Amino acid sequence: MQFSANLGFLWTDLSLPDAIRAAAQSGFDAVECHWPYATPARDVITALQETKLEMLGLNTHRGNQAENGLSAVPGREPEAMAAIDQALEYAVAIGAKSIHVMAGITSHPEAHSVFCHHLRYACQQAMPHNIQILIEPLNPYDAPGYFLNSSSQAMTIIEEVNHPLLRLMFDCYHYQIIQGDICRSFEQLLPYIGHVQIAAVPTRKEPGAGEINYAYILAKIGELGWKRPIGAEYKTQGSTELTLDWLAKFKTIPVY
Repeated sequence: MQFSANLGFLWTDLSLPDAIRAAAQSGFDAVECHWPYATPARDVITALQETKLEMLGLNTHRGNQAENGLSAVPGREPEAMAAIDQALEYAVAIGAKSIHVMAGITSHPEAHSVFCHHLRYACQQAMPHNIQILIEPLNPYDAPGYFLNSSSQAMTIIEEVNHPLLRLMFDCYHYQIIQGDICRSFEQLLPYIGHVQIAAVPTRKEPGAGEINYAYILAKIGELGWKRPIGAEYKTQGSTELTLDWLAKFKTIPVY
């Protein structure tokens, strides 16, 4: 099984290019990030070429830290579309395979239609580049008030937008907190899943501790034929290298 280092949480003490290099040295098969925009794309490209790692994805700009995205927020349409354009331009430049379009904090009655509108725009703009558009439900403890907060809501949106590039980010950490039943849900949602992420629950530390048995869950995901790298999106305290005991063990899980 293959794994991607999410550099939004791992090696945050390093520059993004050096974090890519550290991920390669530690045995990761790919990388992903949150908001890379302060780093010149050419520096990221150089690091990716040196390490032969693939950048799986990045996020649209979150606005300020309290907003957590703009794409479902009525009245912020110009900024939301600019954030999509920015993400697409950067993704194309560095060869990223997907963009997570962040919904934002809102309970406005028009939020659903605004979000769908921006997702259609993102998919249309991404089509010439075959870049996947992802949406991700976030749990109410880490992201209180976030518009997209369940897989059923995400599936309603995916079905309404009805575009082949729009897919679900299946983050096992968020999913366990929101509703649980990870393995059965993953199997049911598999045709719509574009990326998978993991972290321990409830601490959001490295996988392998807490209430989720990742050895079992990852084996099930492997049995179902998931062949793409799984994103390690967990928080560290101190050195990232000291949290990587799980990696070699889980890489031995077969994929069918």
